Amino acid sequence: MLDRRRLLLGFVPAAAFSSASNVASAAAEKQSVEFSPSYFSEEEWRFVNAAVARLIPSDGDGPGAIETGVPEFIDRQMEAPYGHGAYYYMQGPFVTDAPSTLGFQLKYTPREMYRAGIAAVNKALLNDGGPVFADLKVDKQDAFLEQLEKGLVSLAEIPAAAFFSQLLENTREGYLSDPQYGGNRGMAAWKWIGFPGARADFTDWIDRPGQLYPLGPAAIRGSRL
Repeated sequence: MLDRRRLLLGFVPAAAFSSASNVASAAAEKQSVEFSPSYFSEEEWRFVNAAVARLIPSDGDGPGAIETGVPEFIDRQMEAPYGHGAYYYMQGPFVTDAPSTLGFQLKYTPREMYRAGIAAVNKALLNDGGPVFADLKVDKQDAFLEQLEKGLVSLAEIPAAAFFSQLLENTREGYLSDPQYGGNRGMAAWKWIGFPGARADFTDWIDRPGQLYPLGPAAIRGSRL
């Protein structure tokens, strides 16, 4: 049976991650802890770390979101043009029940959506008599994220399902990005799925389905495994 990580990422890895890389090294974990976010507040940062840790957990046969630097990737994106909505058409009117073919239909940039969404999530939990999301037990976090995905949580201003979709999309992007953007630390995710990365030429392997690529991945800046 496939674990949640594989279902969320939408693929089955080409090979099991080696036992030496099954979880982050102590150095990688230390680096993750020491990273200071430039956009998220302390409480927002706790939410981001807790949420992505449940979307791509560390248990299983591959690296998790925390070890691979997904929170760092998301924080960096919030200060990049993407986070400021540079790639969105942000002029109204916004039709929230419009079909997906009409594109993004919210007045929030990604960074604004995180700020409003995290605050709304924690407020909803506090109003229900519980702690904020980061302080929930992991099974409760999983259950809440499921409710969020289905749009069954009432959030002020931000549609719950839209906020979850934003979080999941950025988590996937950070997990599979080139390491220069902060995520996929050490190309761990690429190694796990057997992706060659930014190698100049691997077309001779396109027509070899089921065969493992013999070389490790390469990053845009030239580092290799």
